[in-house]
Amino acid sequence: MVEKEPPSLKPLIYDLDYTDLENLVRDWQQPSFRARQIWEGLYQTYWRNPEEFTNLPLSLRQRLADSFRFISLEPIQILHSSDRETIKTLFQLPDGRAIEAVLMKYEKRRTLCISTQSGCAMGCVFCATGQMGFKRNLTSGEIVEQVIYYANLLRREGESVTNIVLMGMGEPFHNYDATMAAIDRLNHPLGMNLGARRFTISTVGLVPMIRRFAAEQRQINLAISLHAADDELRTSMLPVNKKYPLSELMAACRDYVAQTHRRLTFEWALIQNVNDSVETARKLARLLEGLLCHVNVIPLNPTQKYAGKGSTRERALAFKAELERHGVPCTIRIRRGIDIQAGCGQLAIQQAQNSPSNPLMI
Repeated sequence: MVEKEPPSLKPLIYDLDYTDLENLVRDWQQPSFRARQIWEGLYQTYWRNPEEFTNLPLSLRQRLADSFRFISLEPIQILHSSDRETIKTLFQLPDGRAIEAVLMKYEKRRTLCISTQSGCAMGCVFCATGQMGFKRNLTSGEIVEQVIYYANLLRREGESVTNIVLMGMGEPFHNYDATMAAIDRLNHPLGMNLGARRFTISTVGLVPMIRRFAAEQRQINLAISLHAADDELRTSMLPVNKKYPLSELMAACRDYVAQTHRRLTFEWALIQNVNDSVETARKLARLLEGLLCHVNVIPLNPTQKYAGKGSTRERALAFKAELERHGVPCTIRIRRGIDIQAGCGQLAIQQAQNSPSNPLMI
């Protein structure tokens, strides 16, 4: 289905799924193959303007232009990290809200960190997006368009998107239907055809949505932002833990693995002298005992409104070693884009906040 836009705006073309497009072509009394031509233009050659669809009759191009928007995200600031391996883009939405998205270049991968909401309602204390509060959900098309933007950029360099993590602004499971519709669109075999296992969704632990996700038997990777192994500490860091405490969250995680036979990833931001001790690692190992999982640890990235500091490399290595001693696989993730606030937990509309002349709504 096409998600609703403000009445003054034409619908966004990326909010159509393939069935919608087939129905539209039929209603316009066009040959059925036109749907595939339009879809391939959108998702294989990344055309962003009806005029580019030169394989379509001029009258059909004009009708598409009259009926749909092909661009809803306006890139108003682009930042490159000092090593040139990370690019962060600030996009303005048609209603004045804003989001950020990130391209990270690795040796063999081109990974996108995509937003599902403007702001976030989860309120995690060390996350810049949580600190700015919730503004609105994105439509599935607005989620998709972030990917198309970067896919177009990479294509000019002879490269392509390899992986997508829905770990940008927002809680993907708080905008579940639009998030899944966007992934389905990007996964479609006649379009970008990105395999389901190239996607990773990160959630702070919305238990009903984890259970729904498990029941749908998707091949998408799932990551849980854990960060603490006891309720008192986790609640102080992630307010959602009041509603879904660790006992409920871990039960849902174990049921997920039992249903899907897929490995879970647990994300852990290492905060010096808060959750980075060997004793805490031991407690985490007990919590995860027997579970098919992997722990990604990363020293906390700095944000303006949280005083905590990232762990030292020595403490991170000791934490990892203790987990592995108890049979829990662990990786220390590389921090990327810190100098442009593009790292995990750093996405927020700081430019809008700092510039009185900027029209962005925050």
